[in-house]
Amino acid sequence: MSESRTPDSTPTADLLTPDLRRLLARPNPCVMATLRRDGSPVTVPTWYRLVGDRIHLNLDAGRVRLQHLRRDPRVALSVVEADDWYSHVSIQGRITEIAEDPDLSGIDALARHYTDQPYPVRDRARVDAWVEIERVHTWGSAARS
Repeated sequence: MSESRTPDSTPTADLLTPDLRRLLARPNPCVMATLRRDGSPVTVPTWYRLVGDRIHLNLDAGRVRLQHLRRDPRVALSVVEADDWYSHVSIQGRITEIAEDPDLSGIDALARHYTDQPYPVRDRARVDAWVEIERVHTWGSAARS
């Protein structure tokens, strides 16, 4: 296991080794944790993309997890290599930006990343959310770089 964190003076880019970037560049399974109003965690599978040094997520505007993130921007993501579940990374960070996705280009980018097709549901409001990475924990081949 390997752990890295970002003190105020360490750029996020320093946490993302080349091997970790390669893992995060692939459409791997991901689970996101948010915090309910009472502080208890709740998890949900989600699509993600690494864009630069941030993680891009897209959420249905009517889902409760968006309310969780607006109230408390702390988030955790667990990304597992699709062909080696022992190799994975846990990311802790904060949502630093939430923006409407009126033309669905954000969700389409994620859908194409995972399915090579645009997102099929076109009648629900969506929002893009951006995770600023604060800490990473790696296991398996993700920890060997």
